[in-house]
Amino acid sequence: MVDRKANAKNSLDVLVAGAGYVGLAAAVSLKQARPSLAIAVVDAAPAGAWQKDRRASAIAAAACRMLDQLGVWAKIAPEAQAITEMIVTDSRTADPVRPVFLTFDGEVAPGEPFAHMVANRDLNGALRGSAEKLGIDIIEGVAVSAFDPSGAGVTVHLADGAMLKARLLIAADGVNSKLRDMAGIKTVKWEYGQSGIVCTVAHERPHNGRAEEHFLPAGPFATLPLKPGKDGNRSSIVWAERTEDAQKLVDGDDLVFEHELELRFGLKLGEIRVADKPRAWPLGLTLARAFAAPRIALVGDAAHGIHPIAGQGLNLGFKDVAALAEVVVEADRLGQDIGALDVLERYQQWRRFDTVQMGVTTDVLNRLFSNDIGPLRAVRDIGLGLVERMPRLKDFFIRQASGLSGDTPRLLKGEAI
Repeated sequence: MVDRKANAKNSLDVLVAGAGYVGLAAAVSLKQARPSLAIAVVDAAPAGAWQKDRRASAIAAAACRMLDQLGVWAKIAPEAQAITEMIVTDSRTADPVRPVFLTFDGEVAPGEPFAHMVANRDLNGALRGSAEKLGIDIIEGVAVSAFDPSGAGVTVHLADGAMLKARLLIAADGVNSKLRDMAGIKTVKWEYGQSGIVCTVAHERPHNGRAEEHFLPAGPFATLPLKPGKDGNRSSIVWAERTEDAQKLVDGDDLVFEHELELRFGLKLGEIRVADKPRAWPLGLTLARAFAAPRIALVGDAAHGIHPIAGQGLNLGFKDVAALAEVVVEADRLGQDIGALDVLERYQQWRRFDTVQMGVTTDVLNRLFSNDIGPLRAVRDIGLGLVERMPRLKDFFIRQASGLSGDTPRLLKGEAI
């Protein structure tokens, strides 16, 4: 642990604000490639808070390759569930039959699924273990209260009165990033009037690795396969609902919640049971107008918060990490100032267009499918049917979902920087 009271000893190369998956991955990526860099992570959450997270996340194939290159995938893989198939339906909640309009086989290469479901605690724990093994200090329970970029470095003030100095500050502090605001970076932002309900559901029959996305009038309802656990067969639910209805469901009677859940989940996997406390959070689009400013780079939700309709939020964050690490490591090898704005602008140019494109895509998809307008429903169902009959176009979508399209950073290809 860093002796934060001894300010003279607190000269770092990189300070990461945020000890979530993206922040930890940024620290590990940089330290593994450049062991000489002095790196620390600071997080506002109390020590051990991450262990209470019972959610799971979809990790795309490219992110799995990156985690493997970082030496953490082997720790996660035994409890990860491969997504071997995905189907898409478009219907009303009360429809007795939900016709399948689109199906995807779940491989980007033989034996390589396009995504896995991973428990958040397993992912965070594996990244923390690697960070500690590499000698990265993790300072928990204290927030960044201010920072001052000047000259060849940035002075970071912590809420407990301590002070750290670094050449580069990485903001990985979430969609409501305080550091982004401190840097004066504006955002494009709007709310969808929807909330995302998340919970784990236990069911009688096995899911066989199939993920399903049901487009319903109030928003998409996704079922994502999990590794069987003590509750038996399990799936993770990501359920978009109108905000006022979502809050009533989460706060209301358990029997009412399970009834509404069953209407959407169906009985194809037998009887179902809610295995943990459902939670809801508001959904919106947030895009930072810049991903970098003097001495600071934004990654993950601090740079972009998008609708979960395509399951790409966390994977976009890992793309940020891979790109930033490659830019910073190459600059350091050339003897350049890793926190200089011209270096950070290379990262911004690499990531910003792709991120805006994904944000616009998820926004359009949500607006197109989260309604019950008859003519629009007919048009979108015809579109889904056409995609189903075009193998090359389906392959393109799989490559997009796997994170292996476009100008892919080395880590996402499974290559060392």
